[in-house]
Amino acid sequence: MSVAFLLTTLVVVATPGTGAVYSIAAGLSRGTRAGIIAAFGCTLGVIPHMIAAITGLAAILNASAVAFQTIKWIGVAYLLYLAWQSFRDTSPIAVDDGPSAASFWLVIRTAVLINLLNPKLTIFFFAFLPQFVPAGEPNGTWHMVWLSLVFMAITFLVFAVYGVFAATMRTQVIGRQKVVTWLRRTFGATYVLLAGRLALENH
Repeated sequence: MSVAFLLTTLVVVATPGTGAVYSIAAGLSRGTRAGIIAAFGCTLGVIPHMIAAITGLAAILNASAVAFQTIKWIGVAYLLYLAWQSFRDTSPIAVDDGPSAASFWLVIRTAVLINLLNPKLTIFFFAFLPQFVPAGEPNGTWHMVWLSLVFMAITFLVFAVYGVFAATMRTQVIGRQKVVTWLRRTFGATYVLLAGRLALENH
């Protein structure tokens, strides 16, 4: 595994996107466990894209404008739904740091869908991984699997750091409803911006 791959992966993962934003939001609103759960869910959402890239499905997605646009607009709609939820949520931040089973599955389901409904991630894998597989590699597929697992591990670690850091800020906002409202509006606006960016994306 090259240093270039690790550095490139770190830069890509650390750049704020939907997964990072959701991990931060989960950590801030629900606590440390939720932030880590969100990071884990976002990481799980990478698996279908990894499989698609390795099996060649990304080439089909890249060639089919209809397939790409369909997944893209579903993703846009979901981000706007998250924005709407953020804007309309007026509940105070709870002190309880232990999410229930129901909230656990809600966080992980949302996190998985956030990454799953992003067709650019599949095409990113399709274009990104082969660059780090030596030409003529007899076990090229397994090499790509290994690189994908490393990518996922780094994704989880970085997003978990985001979530845990956000959770440490909860004590600064608990009981300050104006701050909570401002933060939720900020997250909502961020989701809208990310939805707009995804809507403008082409192949």
